[in-house]
Amino acid sequence: MADTVFDFFEHYELPTPTLGIDEVCELLQEGFGLRARVTELGSQQDQNFLLRGENDSPIGVLKLSNPVFSEAEIALQDLAATTVAERNPGTRTPRVVQGPRGPMSMWLNTSQGRIHGRVIEYMAGSTLMGSGYLSPATVARMGELAATVSVALSDVRHPASSRVLQWDLRHADRVIGALLSDEPDLDVREFCSAIAESAGRQLQPIRSLLPVQIGHFDITDDNVIAASTPGALPDAVIDFGDVAESWAVSEIAVTLSSLLHHDGVTPADAVPAVRAFHAIRPLGEIEVDALWPLVALRGVVLVLSGRAQVRLDADNSYADEALDREFRILEHAASVPFEVMAQVIRRAVGFAPRAQPTWNMAPLLGGVGTPVILDAGTTAPLNDEGRWLHQGALTDAALTELDGGAAAVVAPAWTPRLTGAPARTPDAPATVPTALTVWLARDTPIDVPPGGRLTCTESGVSVLVDQHIVNFTGVPDSTAQRGLLPARIPIEIQFTRADAGTVPLRVAAAYAPGWRCLAGDPAPVVGMPPSDVDDVDDTLARRERVIAEVQEHYYAQPPRIERGWREYLVDTDARVYLDMVNNVASVGHAHPKIAEAAHRQLRLLNTNSRFNYAAITAFAERIAATLPDELDTVFFVNSGSEATDLAIRVAMAATGRRDIVAMREAYHGWTYASDAVSTSIADNPNALATRPDWVHTVDAANSYRGVHRGPDATRYATDAVRVIDDLGVAGTPPAGFICEPYFGNAGGVALPDGYLKQVYAAVRRHGGVTISDEVQVGYGRLGDWFWGFEQQGAVPDVVAVAKSVGGGQPIGAVITRREIADRYRSGGYFFSSTGGSPLSSVIGLAVLDIIEQDGLQENARVVGGHLKSRLVVLAEKHSIVGTVHGSGLYLGLEFVRDHATLEPATEETHAICDRLLELGVIMQPTGDYQNVLKIKPPLCVSRVSVDYFVDALDRVLTTGW
Repeated sequence: MADTVFDFFEHYELPTPTLGIDEVCELLQEGFGLRARVTELGSQQDQNFLLRGENDSPIGVLKLSNPVFSEAEIALQDLAATTVAERNPGTRTPRVVQGPRGPMSMWLNTSQGRIHGRVIEYMAGSTLMGSGYLSPATVARMGELAATVSVALSDVRHPASSRVLQWDLRHADRVIGALLSDEPDLDVREFCSAIAESAGRQLQPIRSLLPVQIGHFDITDDNVIAASTPGALPDAVIDFGDVAESWAVSEIAVTLSSLLHHDGVTPADAVPAVRAFHAIRPLGEIEVDALWPLVALRGVVLVLSGRAQVRLDADNSYADEALDREFRILEHAASVPFEVMAQVIRRAVGFAPRAQPTWNMAPLLGGVGTPVILDAGTTAPLNDEGRWLHQGALTDAALTELDGGAAAVVAPAWTPRLTGAPARTPDAPATVPTALTVWLARDTPIDVPPGGRLTCTESGVSVLVDQHIVNFTGVPDSTAQRGLLPARIPIEIQFTRADAGTVPLRVAAAYAPGWRCLAGDPAPVVGMPPSDVDDVDDTLARRERVIAEVQEHYYAQPPRIERGWREYLVDTDARVYLDMVNNVASVGHAHPKIAEAAHRQLRLLNTNSRFNYAAITAFAERIAATLPDELDTVFFVNSGSEATDLAIRVAMAATGRRDIVAMREAYHGWTYASDAVSTSIADNPNALATRPDWVHTVDAANSYRGVHRGPDATRYATDAVRVIDDLGVAGTPPAGFICEPYFGNAGGVALPDGYLKQVYAAVRRHGGVTISDEVQVGYGRLGDWFWGFEQQGAVPDVVAVAKSVGGGQPIGAVITRREIADRYRSGGYFFSSTGGSPLSSVIGLAVLDIIEQDGLQENARVVGGHLKSRLVVLAEKHSIVGTVHGSGLYLGLEFVRDHATLEPATEETHAICDRLLELGVIMQPTGDYQNVLKIKPPLCVSRVSVDYFVDALDRVLTTGW
């Protein structure tokens, strides 16, 4: 019996051992001389227990193998685990533990018969079990582990490898046939049967050509382990219970299937695992074609086996809990045709695509001449000013062309269309049309070629010709029966293989290259030349070759953004993202009033600011009017860095001194002076150590994580005053003091009440100048206050502002009192070529008009207040949230690992931002520890959008990142 290997078809029913804890403890002592605290773990067909010693540290895992498995099979499992560990030291695998009497592996006489027991090493960390989110890096690591094990076992030979398991995909058709007959649910039976038959047809011509080897064949989310540190990737493979000989490609097929039940994982999201597998263990082209049918077959076997196991073993909670996620695996595996996924995978691993259908006959539409081509893509003028949000925009544009005399208007296939695309979607929407859309000036007959057959369908008309089908969707019955395409309505023309089945009219960009093996370019069907579709975008690679590395971009693999509108950003695949971080676009992206003002001024004049023109005067007057009366004199520059730099120079000139006091952990810019007073270690890890001797710092007045917290935060002002007074005593009174009036760099942290009043008084007592850096927080963003210093009830001597001022145009300003500005003359004169240029001035005026006329400060107050209240509720729900900072539409959500120590959750914050991008939200971290979400969207953001943001964030914090 010990030499007989298992054959599933002789043992359909595999009830697990069900020994009690007390008996297991006795067996451990009698068999292995081991005393341990025992906790049962889950298993579908074996019985597993975690063993802990007296100090509660893990000893190992006791595996009681199902009695049907022979000693030779158990030896094969141990050999495989040892071989992988020896050949890949970086991959942890469990070995048999050495006990008081030697290796703890033996046959045990139990109340349920003779059962083999082994104590194998405990692998520290945690599995990916459950249905939480898996990052792309984790998905790729799963592929790497599968490949590493496959390569390690590729030359292993063993007599027990001929065992016949229900999980061996070579036998999937037999397993499914055996289990289907006992499946009581008719819907499940029919669903599984249809998928299995389709997969079988795909595999039949190639199954005999697939390479075979010994493999693990169960490297799944349940059987890999990652260290319990943030961001750790799986590095251990456990449970070698399914080791056998099978198709080598089954290794990655099984791994892929285990990913598909996780939150947000679609078939396309699993592709990084294939790419990683292929990089280590190259796949053959036949294996690529077989891969997705095998994933689907694995899903069918999981569903039917799991349901059968639960019927057999009603108390097996492990199997019962897996039923829902196993069915999700099958649904996802079947959601994309096998040929489509094969094309997607071929593209991912660098294989040439399969040929797509081509039209080589005469056009089916005659007499339409040369159609007008409508561009509905991301950058198309058709989509300007938010017209892409209107479902009828494309047809309206087409009808305008027809009214102008066009015989036909066409929107091409296979080019992403922004027109009509949804605005807020957690998944990449279907924006790529597989069909050409045509509008005709008059009813037009379909010229069916000889040998062709025209058929009326539920959605229109189809023409079958030469093993291809042309579908005309949207044709009403009144004209379909006569073979006519009606005038002035959109007709979708799709050209497919006759055996393609149903091809969606729109597909997501990730799958578009795959669908092109089933559906071709319909342009020649209407007499147009084939469309030139370029699926390769090398923009990022070219950028990284020519732009300095230190000038970073958001995200490791960023979408290519080419359009903005209000609070939205749009990529070249026509996916719309919610922009929750962009305070540069203060009044919203692509505001028509700004575009109009810029367009008009560029047609008139744009020159340097030393000429006399009206706009610069009007703009300066408007800015000064928003400030206290004494702040009446304006300098114009181009950026926040220039503004804070100039403010510092103004203070030095006004006092004849050089020493400046600045708050720590702040960022003020990249010019020499603004960088000198910037002490954020996120922007410069050596910030404090590299300050020039004329810069003196005071503690960051952060009442949440600073040196003084809560009620003690009032001490920050006292401490800062002491630093200023000490400088005076030392004979180096400061020229000025600079800080943000609302601590923006830390995520919108309010300064303690009265802080600026006390500090400003101390500075002025020593003859210094006070500077308010309003670059991030000013201009109505805080909602209740137009300027940040207003929250403190203190008026500075100098205000520096930028970002919001230009709504995307580089505009900065420094505003001060006339007598302070006049003292700058002591150093010569000031000149900025384009600061305050005609173009910048009219744009600046337009921004102020929009803030006032569109009520954007009030929107910041109301919508920002609603957003903050929802974030507070979120903080109560998720322990990773430390606190909510900010006011209006300058908020910060701080993440911590421990509420007592406030250990920053830096890695988690970056991962959360990456996950939000997948859900369609642009977000970035801030703060010295990069553990705060800087929530500062365009001031026009709607309540619906901020609700979407919080819902997406809640999903991330619930399901993982």
